[in-house]
Amino acid sequence: MTGSGPVEPGETFELAVTPDRYLPHRYAGASEDFNPIHVDEEYARGVGLPGNILHGLYTMGIAARAVMTAAGGDPRVLRRIAVQFRGFGVPEEEIVVRGSVRAADGAGIVADLAADQNGRPLIRGGEAVTRS
Repeated sequence: MTGSGPVEPGETFELAVTPDRYLPHRYAGASEDFNPIHVDEEYARGVGLPGNILHGLYTMGIAARAVMTAAGGDPRVLRRIAVQFRGFGVPEEEIVVRGSVRAADGAGIVADLAADQNGRPLIRGGEAVTRS
């Protein structure tokens, strides 16, 4: 799916992103979410995490980017996105978002979404709706 021409149910798309080690800190500033599990590595390890973890909304944001990119790059086409978080992401490891068009008509598409990091599910049961 590239955003150029008719889209058919069953078409798929994918986006791979590797967040750098400082992304949780930058995203904390942008989102004003300074939960220490995102910005304090010692604290995160102390509560049983492998280190700083990514914000869930960052992960949802790259799922939205995957849909927008597949639909031609215009962010205004995305009408709705919903996801079910299934795990946490970590910096410096590739995240792959996969989508499949479930329904398409002249008005837009409905796509199913999932995201994984090294075989670990981050998002399941995601759905995005676009308009043409």
